Amino acid sequence: MQNKLATTLFTAGLFLFLFILLFLLRAHDDNSLFSWAWVFAHADASRIYLFLTTSLAIAFVLARKPVPEQYHILVLALLSFTAAVPFWGQPETIVDASRYFTQAKYLEVYGIGSFLKEWGRDIQAWTDMPLVPFLYGMLFKLFGEHRLVVQLFTTVLFSLTAVLTCLIGERLWDRNTGFSAGLLLLGIPYLLTQVPLMLVDVPTMFFLMLAIFTFLNAMDRGGPVRALCSVTAIVLVVLSKYSAWFMLSVLGVALIVRALQRKGADGRRPLKRGMAILLTAGVVAGAVLLLNYDVVREQVTLLREFQGPGLTRWHESFLSTFLFQVHPVVTASALVSIVVAFRKRDASYLIIFWLILLAVLFHITRIRYLLPVFPLLALMAGYGLQIIAREDLRRSLVLGTVATSLVIACSAYLPFAKSMSAVNLKHAGEYLNTLPGSAIEVITTAPEGPVANPAVSVPLLDLYTNKQIRYHYRGGSLLPREEVLRSSLRFTWEYRNPCYYGSDRDAAETVPVVVLSNAADGPLPAGLARKLNGYRSSRSFQVNEDVFIYTVGVRIYLPPDIPPAVTHE
Repeated sequence: MQNKLATTLFTAGLFLFLFILLFLLRAHDDNSLFSWAWVFAHADASRIYLFLTTSLAIAFVLARKPVPEQYHILVLALLSFTAAVPFWGQPETIVDASRYFTQAKYLEVYGIGSFLKEWGRDIQAWTDMPLVPFLYGMLFKLFGEHRLVVQLFTTVLFSLTAVLTCLIGERLWDRNTGFSAGLLLLGIPYLLTQVPLMLVDVPTMFFLMLAIFTFLNAMDRGGPVRALCSVTAIVLVVLSKYSAWFMLSVLGVALIVRALQRKGADGRRPLKRGMAILLTAGVVAGAVLLLNYDVVREQVTLLREFQGPGLTRWHESFLSTFLFQVHPVVTASALVSIVVAFRKRDASYLIIFWLILLAVLFHITRIRYLLPVFPLLALMAGYGLQIIAREDLRRSLVLGTVATSLVIACSAYLPFAKSMSAVNLKHAGEYLNTLPGSAIEVITTAPEGPVANPAVSVPLLDLYTNKQIRYHYRGGSLLPREEVLRSSLRFTWEYRNPCYYGSDRDAAETVPVVVLSNAADGPLPAGLARKLNGYRSSRSFQVNEDVFIYTVGVRIYLPPDIPPAVTHE
């Protein structure tokens, strides 16, 4: 009993020490979105420390008894879903969401046929693949244009990813390894902030894990239904994101490993099944891509000439990703797993290690490009923890990691996300929904030396409001062409106004005017001030985190025919 108490106290002390150490070293975190140097700049560290101590105490109490195996899947699904729900309140922190919203709304407005026909043509596709925007558009079509619908969808996919992580661990080794890995996926605080966003990273992560699981299942157990599921999952990955294509190389590793693990005819059977699946998926995906050959060719050219070289300029250190954004226990356990697998000569380990190895060898340091492989990192960590013989200690380490990450994510990351200027669009959209009428006019202004095209904020405002937006974008760039070609936000400068914003319907009606500008902007330009003569200033949303160069502020002006009473909240 005394030995267990001493172990518990030592483990708790380890978690608290790691938090203090990272807090003191936070200046070395160069993450471009949630650097510890930023998220803890105004946070009350002592208050977070108190929450952390309490959460660890609860975690260690829960670790005293194991979760029955028949409830592993249910616990993982519910816990991962619940952990992501608090982040539904954060704004769209990454401006790329405007692209996916614009594409999804095109399907909602014009239908599936027009979406498929105009992808990469009237629909500006940039370097995006169509699957995820298509799914978002279908959600809008079926349930209405609500951000909550997208957040619910991506959170379900995240929850299913945790479940698939467990199932893959069980198929490769055992249920306890898989369960630990599924829980350790929650030991990545950065990942939780990405779940509710209208991006493609979390869906791609889900489809990749689905492809791995269905492929292993089809090779091991056979059958036409399992083979069809595997082919479908692989095609979904291909249509999700270009960077996911190289991730599918893990299936080739799985094919070789499974074939070598079985001798004679038994070894040839999974080899034949796997090769048939990969060949069929390749033919199907290739046929789909050939239907849009011109678009795909242009996108690949852009990836090669712009995105590829850009990776050398836009990066975050592995120190940041694997020490601050991923809990150190996850990283340390993953490193231990390499030694464990080598000693055991465990060929199955290569399946989960392959993509992490490629990321290190090719120096892929941008965390958003690594996000889809985080479940494999969690599997490595779950595997490494199995070296600990005492089950209660192993459970304490897993639950302690989860508790620590949830406290950091909810107490530091989430408040910081809500302090970003992107929240101005969210608050403005909510306020606009309280005004009478069905339409608004949006005007954008740009500061001197802009880093992004302000027009890109219009779709993000549209995401938060149910008003019909009138926005007439005249095109042209505020930057010289050579600067646009080098800009990390180049896609914003190549923005084309969607057709549904260009309608002149009800143009004679006087409607509220929404001015989008830099959050630090002063008085309105003279020409705009004259246009708003007779309007009165109603609300101004100017939250500014004073960290990022690109910010967006919102000012709302009401015409005289809207009585003052309706502006009250």
